[in-house]
Formats: sequence, C-alpha cells, structure tokens
Amino acid sequence: MRYVDPEILEKANQWLTPFFDENTQQTIKELIAYDTETLEDSFYKSLEFGTGGMRGIMGVGDNRINKYTLGKNTQGLSNYLKKSFPSESLKVAIAYDCRHNSKELAQVVAKVFSANGIQVYLFSDLRPTPELSFAVRHLECQCGIVLTASHNPPEYNGYKVYWKDGGQLVPPQDGEIIQEINDLKYTDVNFHGKEDLIQLVDEEIDNAFAEASVTHGSFQTPREAKNAIKIVFTSLHGTSITLVPKVLEKAGYKNVSIVEAQAEPNGDFPTVASPNPEEPAALKMALEQAEQEDADLVIGTDPDCDRLGIAVRDSQGKMTLLNGNQAMIVKTHFLLEQWKKAGKLDGTQFVGSTIVSTPMLKKMTESYGVTYMEGLTGFKWIAKMIKDHPNLSLIGGGEESFGYMVGDFVRDKDAVTATLLICEIAAQKKAEGSTIHSYLQKIYEEYGFYSEALISLVKKGKKGAEEIQEIMKNLREHPPKQIGGSAVKIVEDYQLSTSRDVLEGTSKPLDIPKSNVLIFYTEEGSKIAARPSGTEPKIKFYISVNGEDSEALEEKITAIKTDLELS
Repeated sequence: MRYVDPEILEKANQWLTPFFDENTQQTIKELIAYDTETLEDSFYKSLEFGTGGMRGIMGVGDNRINKYTLGKNTQGLSNYLKKSFPSESLKVAIAYDCRHNSKELAQVVAKVFSANGIQVYLFSDLRPTPELSFAVRHLECQCGIVLTASHNPPEYNGYKVYWKDGGQLVPPQDGEIIQEINDLKYTDVNFHGKEDLIQLVDEEIDNAFAEASVTHGSFQTPREAKNAIKIVFTSLHGTSITLVPKVLEKAGYKNVSIVEAQAEPNGDFPTVASPNPEEPAALKMALEQAEQEDADLVIGTDPDCDRLGIAVRDSQGKMTLLNGNQAMIVKTHFLLEQWKKAGKLDGTQFVGSTIVSTPMLKKMTESYGVTYMEGLTGFKWIAKMIKDHPNLSLIGGGEESFGYMVGDFVRDKDAVTATLLICEIAAQKKAEGSTIHSYLQKIYEEYGFYSEALISLVKKGKKGAEEIQEIMKNLREHPPKQIGGSAVKIVEDYQLSTSRDVLEGTSKPLDIPKSNVLIFYTEEGSKIAARPSGTEPKIKFYISVNGEDSEALEEKITAIKTDLELS
C-alpha cells in the first residue's frame, strides 16, 4: 500500500462508521487497500461552490458528489432557510437532468428538505435548468435546487442552489450558507423524509413556462416566414427534448427536424466525446443532417439546456458555427432593434454581460442609449443586476460561453427561449432575402470587426489544482509587458480589486466582487483574460481582438497565443 497522508486517512475513517451505508464503507476500504491515489483525491478537500454551484465527480468522500455530501448541503440550507424566513411556510422546488443518479440524488435532497418540515415541489421527471429558475418564482418558493453538472463529462454531477428571485446564490449569502453547511457533521443530516410534504409537479409548470417563453421570445414573425425556415435541432441526449420542440411548435415553427440518434436522454452521452455545444464536434451529427436536408439553421443544447450552439449558412452557403460572442451580439442587436422599433427604449433598460465577454457588446448597447452592465462570469451576477436595479428592465443578458437570457422571467441562462429567439431572427432575415451570417457582417461593419478565441487547459485532480494556482501566481507576479506585439497598458486584477495603468503608473479600484481573474489590455485594444474555471478542472484564457480589417484579426490571435505559449 502506498503512503497515505494521515489527515486523509483520518477523514476516510470517519466514513467507516455505522451512519454510512455498507456499500460506501466497503468502497472506502478498497480505496485504502488498493487505490490510495483516488482515496486522496476523494478526501483532500470538501467540494466547494463555484461559478455554477457545486460540481464534482460522483463517488465516495468529501470531494465527491454523493448522498452524504448533498444531504449535508441540504441540511445546512434547510437550517439557513428557517433562520432567513422564520415566519413563513417554507417551499422549495427541485429539478434534475439526464445524468446518472440525478433522479436518485434529487429524491435524497427532497427527503432531507421534507424531513425538516419544508414543502417540496419535485419535478416528476428530468427538466431543463431554466424551467427550475422559472418554477421558483411561479410557485412562490424561497429556494430551488437543480441536480446537474451541465456539460461536464459523464462521471460528474452537481447541485445548483437558487434563491426566491430565481437567481443563483451570490455573496455574501453563499458564504453564509457554506458556513452553515461547514458547521454540520454528517450525522446531523436528517434523511427521514416526510412523503406528505413532497409533491410531484410537471405539466402545469411546463405549460406556464412554455407560454412565458413564447411570449418573451416571439417578435411578430409572419407565419409564412416561420414556414419557410428549416431547422435542425439536437438535444445532445439532454433535457431540452422535453421542452424545446414543444415551445417551437407552440410558436408556430413546423419545419423542425430532430436528430433522433441524440434525442433520447442518456447520461453516457454515447454519440459525442463531450456534450458541450461550445465544441464543434458536438454538433457534427446535426450539421450532417442539415446538409442532407438543406436546412437553414442548426441548434444544439447542452444536457441541462441552459446554453446553445448555433450554426448558420455563410455567404458561400456552407454551414458555419457562431461562437458564443457572435451569437450574443446577434441576439442582443436584434432585441435592441425590436425594442427601439416598438418605442420602448426610454432610458430604463439595460443589457447584462460578463468581464470575459466581447467588448463589442458594450459599444453596441450604448449606441442605442441603453445602459450596459458587466459582472463576473456566471449568470448569477446578471440575476443580481436585475435584483439590484428594480427600476430597470433587462432587455437581454449573455456571456461568451454560449448562454443567453431574454428578459427577466428566467433568472439564469435559458436555451429554451434563446432557441426560439434565434429562430425568429433566422426566419425574419430569410424573409428579407438575407441570413444571420449577413446580419452579423453588417453589425461588424457598423461597430468594427471583433474576433475571439478561448483556450482551455485541463488540469485534473489535486496536482492539477496546484498547477492552475501556480499559473495564476506567475501571471500575477510577473505580468507580460507585451502581448502579440503590443504593449500591455492595463492590468485588471479582480482578486486584488485593482485596475493598473502600467504605462502611466496609475491605479484605481474595481467595483466588482473579488475573484481569481486577471485581464490584460494592450495598447492596440486587444483583451486577454485568464481565469480558473469555477465548474471544471481547467484554466481558461479568453482572447478578444478588434480592428477595421477582419482578415488581420486571426493573425493577431495567433500572435497572442504564441506570446502566452498557448499555441
């Protein structure tokens, strides 16, 4: 047996007590005897809340998703709810995705809430994450939970917490809840649920959400235009199959061809290497089907249906993928046009996005006289903007990682309504004798050409986490003086909350919560952000360049990658 850190062994031995089930105990005994590397990774830390809640590999231990770690979360959350709403009857909504164990873990969470005297509305089957956000407000709950790991690999699962406004937890509330959880022992968890407090929900919420989605995602597209557009849709084995086809049909789209081989929910995601629509390979089958059927538009959603990938015909008639920034630009510009056409822009609207998204969005939004707001990565920050500015109406919110929300009836990224929105844009543009691709080019011609790239370095386990910390430490202590042939002018350090103009030697504070993010701006206007992922074992580098010559932008990106040794 390889040497085991005594602290790790002590933690593991705490799980070898009668409170834990026999299978859990047996698995831990086998890890101690035969697989100390996995044992160490399972216990070296406790799972933490990140950008999109808590995600991790399923298995035994403090650093794994299992009934005990999620039970402890739920017990702590139950205690916090009782303190936060002492005079109210407590209600929570729970949804889950297509992943292995999601349904069983959702039932565990429901039992713990009900054991604490809390009314539970549990979806009877898998549902999209945005529907859970909607359900929290629709059912007047104080809290909501969805069991999902979004587009992570099959071995992952996760636990997202939503508050009464329908948005995910943000500081300081998340820290207060984490403290409540950390103060507990596993033996404090009450797993003895009360069945009379668990109510299954399904069609009533489905219908209400679909109605709201059609209301917010439709823009007077003529029936003839809807009939003329051909759409290929894939759910990538995820939850969107339960709602997206229904919403498109309800909105009047008849020519929707579904990729049947990927329509059945399956936590193994058997037809793709990764169920992430950010990755071109995930949409391969849909693109092939689009060519066979001469479709105008391809849409693919991730397993929990909060982000979507889009492919459109380019000027040569070839299917081309939009990146997240391009999709966000197209959707936001169209919404701004629609609001202006309807005479609804009166200075009380805003558009929300994130610090790692394209700077073009700010330029475009403000040209319409609309307020632009920027937050940290994650839609919980856009939801917070809505909550913090009750006198302003959200037109739309997006981020580079393929997420978008239309209006504020859902307080998280919503691939259901965003799918309908992009169909509306495609249908209207085709009716005008144009395309989404041409529409995007016209937007670039008006605001300048922008191009982006994302590089993700995967660093798994404890060693990987240490490597990511070291990369950020080196960038912080030894920042590059020039990138891609242009001098670095401004360094924004969100961990220190400072923005430094290194050329002028001045500094000013950043009015955004602390986060382990660095952003470098060069003299010629390029933007390079470095950020450890809050949901995956990765460090991400976001590159954005701009200029008057679109062809030169790719050369700029290549030079930046070379300088940062990311090629």
